[in-house]
Formats: sequence, C-alpha cells, structure tokens
Amino acid sequence: MPFSLLSPPSPSPSLVSPTSSSFSSNRFFIQKRFIRTIAKASEDDDDKPAFNPFGFVTDNPSSRSAIQLPESPAEDGNVGQMLYRIEDKGKEYGSYIKSGGFRWFVRETGSPESRCGTVVFLHGAPTQSYSYRVVMSQLADAGFHCFAPDWIGFGFSDKPQAGYGFDYTEKEFHEVFDKLLDTLGVTSPFFLVVQGFLVGSYGLTWALKNQSKISKLAILNTPLTISSPLPGLFQQLRIPLFGEFTCQNAVMAERFIEAGSAYVLKLEKADVYRLPYLSSSGPGFALLEAAKRANFKDINSQISAGFASGSWDKPILVAWGISDKYLPQSIAEEFQKGNPDIIKLKMIEGAGHMPQEDWPEKVVAALRVFF
Repeated sequence: MPFSLLSPPSPSPSLVSPTSSSFSSNRFFIQKRFIRTIAKASEDDDDKPAFNPFGFVTDNPSSRSAIQLPESPAEDGNVGQMLYRIEDKGKEYGSYIKSGGFRWFVRETGSPESRCGTVVFLHGAPTQSYSYRVVMSQLADAGFHCFAPDWIGFGFSDKPQAGYGFDYTEKEFHEVFDKLLDTLGVTSPFFLVVQGFLVGSYGLTWALKNQSKISKLAILNTPLTISSPLPGLFQQLRIPLFGEFTCQNAVMAERFIEAGSAYVLKLEKADVYRLPYLSSSGPGFALLEAAKRANFKDINSQISAGFASGSWDKPILVAWGISDKYLPQSIAEEFQKGNPDIIKLKMIEGAGHMPQEDWPEKVVAALRVFF
C-alpha cells in the first residue's frame, strides 16, 4: 500500500472524535500504526537499493564521472570547470554559417567536386548532427559531398527565444532550411537522409513539399505511421510546469539516446550530447517550444499518406535499427507496405534508435549501395 514519508495517513472518520482528549488518543494510535508501517516497509525493502533523490542524473553509467555528486564537492570543481573540460568537443568537420538571420552550425565533408553527388543529413530531437560524423567521413572517402546542420534550437546552432523571430513551428523550420540550402549552394536534386523524432519528422514533411529537389531519400529510424508511438520525453514536455522542469535536465539527450539503444554511450560521446543543455537553458526551452507546438498525430498522418503509392515516386531506403526501444520493426514494415515498389527495407542488426551512432559502418554500407 503506498504511503508518504511527509505525513502520516489521514485517519478514517471513525477514528476522529470531536473531543480533544479522544482526538489526542486517536492521534497517538495513528502515529504508532504509521511508524509500524514504515518499519515493515523498511524490512521488506532491505534487499532493494536505497532511494537516491539525485537518481535522475546519476543512474546513467556514462554520466557518472561528470554529473554525480562527488565525495568531496569542493575538490571536484563546478559546472564551469566541467564546461571548460568539454567545450571544444564534438565539432568535427563543422563551422558556423549565417543564413536567414540565424547562425547555423553545419558539418561538411567532401567537396563540391565530389563525383558521387551531395548528401544532406538531418537529425532528430533531442540530439544533433554530431551523430552523423562517422557516416559523413566515410561517405566523403567514397566520393560524396556531405552536409549535416544542427537544426535551429539544437546542438551548436542559434537558439532564439520563442516570440523573437522564431517560434519553433513546422512551417518556420521548413523556411529556414530552404534558406540554408541556398546559402550552402546545394543544388537539386540531392540525396536526403533523415532520422529521429520531431525535427527529424519535419525533414520528411519538408521532403513531401519538395519532391523535385530530392534524388533519393534514405530514412533511418523515424516515426513513419499513424501507429508510431511517442516516447515519454515528448509527452512530458507537453505537460505544463513539468515540461519546464524536464527540458532543463542536462543529461536528457544522452539518456534519450541510451534508452533507445542496446548500448551505453562512451563518456566522450555523452559529453558532446550533454554540452548544449549543460551550457545554457536555451536548448532545453527550444526543445520545449518545438514539442508544445508539434501536432505529432498530424505529422505522422502526413508522412504515412504522403509517401504512399500514387503520392511519391522517388526511391526510398528505410535503414532500420532493429533494436530500437522506441519504434518497433513493425513500423518500418507497415510503412513499406504502403509503397512496396518504391520503398526498400534494410534491417540493421545490432543498432537501436540511432543506427548512425550505434553502427555507422553498416549505415554507410547500406547508403553506398542505395545511392
């Protein structure tokens, strides 16, 4: 039976008397019963781990050396020193580019003269383009010119406050992406690779409106059908007040990645995913605004219908990490049935929600064959 450590259980009406003496007697009886209940619960829980009020930031193995409370806090430094340790991490192949009034962080490998064409990679929430670093490097070696931007509000790109030029709506994400492509000089048609929730889905809805700009489309684990489940993180972000608390969890991104995979991130990788959320409140509030404004059911409906037979005729590869804890394999299979002549399905064993992070070599192999 659940109970609170803050106060004893409320007495039933039969135990309460209008006289002060009988009330005191009953209160003494209630307190004794409450103490016995706690003692019994303590005996039952002796074999369980003690409750840790900081468990939400310490139960992730990859986060422990940077986040958990040290034995001697005064000797371990502070958040500022932690940021100094990791602030230069995770910017491989990247540079800052001004476009549409915002500063984007964009990774680039290969060159415009690459013989195999241009590939644009779009990440999902709550992550960043860092997840594509290995795939980009290996595809560049194979002759491709690759770009991977951090969406506005994510990673190392600008994170404007909602209401001041950017409100994190689907329409605005599409508009700034159009401008970024012009700034980068990406000529159509190009190869597009998309993965992930929310802004990853916006990459697919952008593709539906710009089919002529795409040569081939590769989709890694992304919501594709009306039946696609929504992870708890995005549900929590939409709850008033609780969402504000959730979005400021500095280890949110790495925990989201690990929860969708069979693997634990190495500390040096976790540092990069953590860095934007640790360095300021901006990324968290950007994610919060985007999640609050997203109509997830409508987005999934657009994607399911838009890529079905008769609506889409460009080649599609669905490269699916079969160990995804958020999106089961059946989502990819159901999506393929909607346009079987156009959609090819490649299952990636050993990979979870982010195949490009879990097993980039297999993703590269699948993309090279497809492109």
